Amino acid sequence: MATDGVVRGLIGPREVPRLWERHLLNCAVLGEAIDEGVSVCDIGSGAGLPGLVLAIARPDLQITLVEPLLRRTTYLSEVVEEFELDNVEVVRGRADALHGERWFDTVTSRAVAPLGRLLGWSMPLVRPEGALVAMKGSSVADEITEAAGVLRTLKCAAPEMLDLGVGIVDPHTYAVRVAWADPAQVVLGARDRSSSSKRGTGRKAKPRRRS
Repeated sequence: MATDGVVRGLIGPREVPRLWERHLLNCAVLGEAIDEGVSVCDIGSGAGLPGLVLAIARPDLQITLVEPLLRRTTYLSEVVEEFELDNVEVVRGRADALHGERWFDTVTSRAVAPLGRLLGWSMPLVRPEGALVAMKGSSVADEITEAAGVLRTLKCAAPEMLDLGVGIVDPHTYAVRVAWADPAQVVLGARDRSSSSKRGTGRKAKPRRRS
């Protein structure tokens, strides 16, 4: 990422000296908010933050990277092949193109859009018992307030603000977790194709044993 990522315009050259702490570790600690062995959809994956980082740090996860730009999906596919990440699927397209077609236990994102807009793209991909877990900045509380109307319209539960990586990264990672208010009322539809058994590019991850 420090070489090809810069050459391809995926990250700025000024980010290289702080790549480890500001980007890689910052994304890796998002795993604290994700259960073992679940399916994850990372929308707007870009250079693979946080999706690729999670795939490497958490091989128990089955991860789908969704990104509309060809040059980015090409890069993501090359990294997946180079690191032999058989728990990763790369999808070129917009998140809303998957609405009604795919559902996941967790939907993630980083620096994609304000929460109000992000909810509309993300929640239709979330299974009844799942959640959106989005990385945010220190203004996350303001975003939650501004998204109040969207949260009500989509029938989401009250968002939970998360402080992740405390004692690991400084500053720590801010995130927001949004689940459905009433999972029993969420209707997915006839086709749920997010399980890895129905993909040609991934394997079913084996959950790690809890200590």
